Amino acid sequence: MTGSGAIPGGRFTDRGGDFFIADIFGASPKDDLASMEHPLFSLSTRPDRRVLTYEHNGTEITVTPSVKGRATIHDKDILIFCVSQLIAALNAGRSVARTLKVTAHDLLVATNRDTSGDGYARLREAFERLAGTRITTNIVTGEQETTTGFGLIDRWEIVRRTRGGRMVSVSVTLSDWLYRAVLARSVLTLSRDYFRLRKPLERRVYELARKHCGRQPSWTVSMAVLHKKAGSAAPLRVFRASLRKMMAGGLPDYTLTEEPGDLVRVERRHRPVPGQPRFDAEVLEAARALAPGFDVHALEAEWRAWAEETGTRLSRPDKAFLGWVKTRIAKE
Repeated sequence: MTGSGAIPGGRFTDRGGDFFIADIFGASPKDDLASMEHPLFSLSTRPDRRVLTYEHNGTEITVTPSVKGRATIHDKDILIFCVSQLIAALNAGRSVARTLKVTAHDLLVATNRDTSGDGYARLREAFERLAGTRITTNIVTGEQETTTGFGLIDRWEIVRRTRGGRMVSVSVTLSDWLYRAVLARSVLTLSRDYFRLRKPLERRVYELARKHCGRQPSWTVSMAVLHKKAGSAAPLRVFRASLRKMMAGGLPDYTLTEEPGDLVRVERRHRPVPGQPRFDAEVLEAARALAPGFDVHALEAEWRAWAEETGTRLSRPDKAFLGWVKTRIAKE
């Protein structure tokens, strides 16, 4: 299989057959900024064969589905998994490539999906929708604006099957557009609870909350603009009712409240715990030795989330972190 690749530093390689083996345990979930900002994926639970035309603040998008239907926000789990693996590899100083070899079971587990035979069948359908959905846009990725048409993935291929016909591993080639976003690290970390959100609208609103409320304590948006950015095909009144139910249930990391003027206010639920600086390279290297094959940056984020949730304050956070890693790996 041929694919464009890159080595650390973002330089492309053009050797035929380059690929990246997605084998990093517990990689922190990462999502690309462009698809978090704009409604590329369908929120429908039925085959969506409508052509989507979207324009907002100079960004123009046309999404054209195949006969299989438009790629759904649940299909996006595959892209999140691939992006997460690539970013974790870049953080570890490993070479990456646009084509990934993925273990199907690992993908299903990482994205909180069913690992039964039906789960593998749905995974294949997701690959087909991702490859068939075509996008024409002028979205900027990696500080480069181009008006172009592309698929969400260039191709996919079942590499190995069980005797019963179930896929074991699969090869997937990301679009140049998405791969540029990875190399430019135009991504944000998602809560692992994102994959526990089953309703498409919940996932989409979480993405928007994460994108717009990531580095600020709150974000206020009109109901009409949120409806547009979410890409909901429901009438505004139905969207508003669904959002009110969501407000009652809550989202990972964020709370939503309705304000006068048909506005929605999004606020981060947790605040950073002071007095815990970022770990230096030596601490991360020690963690890597304790947990070979794991994404140490994801482990650090998981530990910090625990410390934040419990309000733990430590005089030696580096030692506490390494002790936590030992316990975490022992449980695995």
